[in-house]
Amino acid sequence: MDFRDKGGNDVGTFIIVGVFILFLAAIFTGGYNREFLHRVEGSRIWDWLTTVDHKKIGIMYFGTGVLYFLIAGLQALMIRLQLAVPQNDLFTGDTFNELFTMHGTNMIFFVAMPMLFGLMNVAVPLQIGARDVAFPFMNALSFWLFFAGALLFNLGWLFGGAPDAGWTGYTALALNEYSPGPGLDYYDLGIQISGIGTMLTAVNFLVTIINMRAPGMTFLKMPMFTWATLVTSGLILFAMPPLAVDLLLLMFDRIFDANFFDVAQGGNHLIWQHLFWIFGHPEVYIVILPAFGIMSDVISTFSKKPLFGYHSMVFATVLIGFLGFMVWVHHMFTVGLGPVANSIFGIATMTIAVPTGIKVFNWLSTMWGGKISFTTPMMWCLGFIITFVLGGFTGVMLAVPPADFQYHDTYFVVAHFHYVLIGGTVFGIFAGLYYWWPKFFGRKLNDRLGKLHFWLFFIGFHTTFLPQHFLGFWGMPRRVFTYLPGLGLESFNLISTIGAFTMAAGVLVLLYNIVYSSIRGEVADADPWDGRTLEWTIPSPVPEYNFAQLPLVKQLDAFYHAKLAGKKGLEPAEPLGSIHMPSPTYLPLIMALGFFVSGYGWILRSYWLGALGLIIVFITMFVRSFQKDTGYHIEPEELKSADKGAQA
Repeated sequence: MDFRDKGGNDVGTFIIVGVFILFLAAIFTGGYNREFLHRVEGSRIWDWLTTVDHKKIGIMYFGTGVLYFLIAGLQALMIRLQLAVPQNDLFTGDTFNELFTMHGTNMIFFVAMPMLFGLMNVAVPLQIGARDVAFPFMNALSFWLFFAGALLFNLGWLFGGAPDAGWTGYTALALNEYSPGPGLDYYDLGIQISGIGTMLTAVNFLVTIINMRAPGMTFLKMPMFTWATLVTSGLILFAMPPLAVDLLLLMFDRIFDANFFDVAQGGNHLIWQHLFWIFGHPEVYIVILPAFGIMSDVISTFSKKPLFGYHSMVFATVLIGFLGFMVWVHHMFTVGLGPVANSIFGIATMTIAVPTGIKVFNWLSTMWGGKISFTTPMMWCLGFIITFVLGGFTGVMLAVPPADFQYHDTYFVVAHFHYVLIGGTVFGIFAGLYYWWPKFFGRKLNDRLGKLHFWLFFIGFHTTFLPQHFLGFWGMPRRVFTYLPGLGLESFNLISTIGAFTMAAGVLVLLYNIVYSSIRGEVADADPWDGRTLEWTIPSPVPEYNFAQLPLVKQLDAFYHAKLAGKKGLEPAEPLGSIHMPSPTYLPLIMALGFFVSGYGWILRSYWLGALGLIIVFITMFVRSFQKDTGYHIEPEELKSADKGAQA
């Protein structure tokens, strides 16, 4: 189905390709002016564009996630403004549908995941005593693919219309017949491209954690955040392919007139739903398990106690990952699969609450009798426990199929998943942000501003979403842009909107805190929190090589036990020597640009442009395959001088 003005698009395509060819020529031939090229290569921007340093990539992941968090938050405020009063006409019809679709998709794919990947990139190699991730080039490629996919998805606002079928993209709404225009193509191609980067990230962290742990660090001596990252990477590896297949089938239906989902032509909408939720429910654990890991490390640090029940926490984390693939049908209780299937998946959903409960009781037991420091990271952990437990209660309610028939597609479900995903994931991300910020930039975020951010966000969150449980009980459906007066829905909708703006005020405080602390923040030493794990044994900010000498790990919380023994650090596992480092490269950026051009070509129905983008990808892969750059070395003399500078 061709719904575009061919003439206008041909001109636009010609301009895009022309600029792209000029850009490639500048890159591969040395630029139009050699002096200009040298200036570019010596700039800080070029350094960040070509970096393969896991810490810088982590900062870029997190920074991009913050950008889309602001965009998705603005979309949420628009939704709440529309629903603040009955029969409002501020954002109606298609505009409202686009708002909640963009908000949900951005928050899941382009906010929660990149922020967590950012924290993983910064913290995990340091926690396991590694100098880098296993595949630095792949790490850079993963980020740029995510960046290209997120940018392509959000360009729908500017070029042709945003997707409007909800973040789940159900094909009863997403096919050309029901959603004409390019909006769902931006959704499809954007998530596909970023998803490739996500799968590469999972492979990278699996190999890194399995193969690059410091000498003596067995699996049962790893910090819980590293364990959570390991299990999350496994989840991604098995959960993303069903989504990729689903999106590919939708792409064929929309672009090549296939009939996988078109019921009139023999297709089936349930194919989409099953494949989507086989990904979609493990996705909940993909974004919540790292938050669990952050909670475990932060609570232990600020309770001045070892984590209670460490082995049971590891078991619970692995069990959640395993059971996460066995509950997807609880999103589909109303589609008519029958009482047997509904009962099996209802019981499985209730069962997964058991390992989650183990974690909550272990966190409480860790704090019990501890010397708790109520720092900003710890405040976010306490808020997390309260909020996530409430979200878990409503999750068990939704696991009962007869009850779900009543709650389904009401605001009760909206309240539930926000309690889990914001009260769980976002609270955990904020805890990790304040906790590891010194490792990002060598300064601490202001604690008073951090607590103001916490209280505004915490109070605003519960003011926003607690009333929505009752709105759901009273029959307010999801995804509606208006409601009639006199139904008893006015007051709680207005309260919910006020809460949303209170949360927004908290986010503004965070942004101010980041700017303020970057200029006037307290300079952090290597161990500002009296930490327990390896990342606190090295300077803040972290040098490019991480560890001058790899540490020897003899027990869980090795740094904590070393300090108990009166030592300043861990015993090195190797003599001081030359350290090999990978060279920066622009090839990941070019490869991601090729994917972006290809995706944009398929959206335009310009098949030659789509093919051109893929050709660029394969050429870049070919160049990479025969690249002879073996990196560079940092010699012991440089390490000694850097150590003296740090001590001074």
